Amino acid sequence: MASNQAAPGTVLITGTTSGVGLYATKALVDRGWRVITANRSPLRAEAAAVRLGLPSGRTRQLQHLYMDLGDLESVRSGVNLLQETLGEPLDALVCNAAVYLPRLKKPMRSAQGYEISMATNHFGHFLLIQLLLDNLRKSSRPVWTGRSWGYEPPRVVILGTVTANYKELGGKIPIPAPADLGNLSGFEEGFRAPISMASGKKFKPGKAYKDSKLCNMITTQELHRRYKDSPIVFSSLYPGCVANTKLFRNTPRIFQLLFPWFQKLITGGFVSETLAGQRVAQVVADPQFGLSGVHWSWGNRQRKNRQQFSQELSERVTDTKTSRRVWELSMNLVGLE
Repeated sequence: MASNQAAPGTVLITGTTSGVGLYATKALVDRGWRVITANRSPLRAEAAAVRLGLPSGRTRQLQHLYMDLGDLESVRSGVNLLQETLGEPLDALVCNAAVYLPRLKKPMRSAQGYEISMATNHFGHFLLIQLLLDNLRKSSRPVWTGRSWGYEPPRVVILGTVTANYKELGGKIPIPAPADLGNLSGFEEGFRAPISMASGKKFKPGKAYKDSKLCNMITTQELHRRYKDSPIVFSSLYPGCVANTKLFRNTPRIFQLLFPWFQKLITGGFVSETLAGQRVAQVVADPQFGLSGVHWSWGNRQRKNRQQFSQELSERVTDTKTSRRVWELSMNLVGLE
């Protein structure tokens, strides 16, 4: 094994029926990792994997688990089944799944009565992480440092976005509004009907998605602060604009046609699903990404041989008072306090 090269491990990835999660699955399987996917439809996840040439049927290297992140009881059941059958600790968890429903006229509700974007993108992943922390702490993935064997720390990796980071141009776009949790009155009041936004203000479906991703990135930073003495590395990433992913399937058809070309020809931010998946795999697997509290980015403009860097985050992500309150309220809303 080459100097400072870690052995493959076991990873759970959410949202792999298409897009970045699917291609991250392929990239990690190609690296020799054991991958367990979590989706509302394991059959669709398996079919998508087979189309990319990955193993079919239940194999040790690739397994598919039922989990509906929009239903907290499904998350609990999925974790229980996972831990009963896993046989070894996880070495990494990738929180990738997301719903984006910008054309809704009124909020959809989760099984627990929460607005569906926040329920799936934030609450489901927040609970999943809490339930797997003890398992991840037991990870012992070997790494050869060039002189001796050691252990590469386990990792929790959350997919972020520029639209949740006010330090980047994409985070300042006023349509429908930038990500902003306000005073968290919606969370404070229980987040059930008629409340549909963290701020308690009027429902805006596009902003609901942005706010949920802001909560994802806040969660990464708060995990890093709370567990700084833990062996676990907590990080987020923006792999580039995968403008042709099925995340945008609920947008107007004209948007789906023009948005990829806009990202390719105007912003230069477009990346393929394959490249985005490979970047997720890097953050999961490679020793140079073993830094906790970092939001990894490759920039809005994709240049030849562009390397990763630690992206500066806005105060809306890093403010410790807000982060602490988001954590406390989320713990209550997912039923852990």
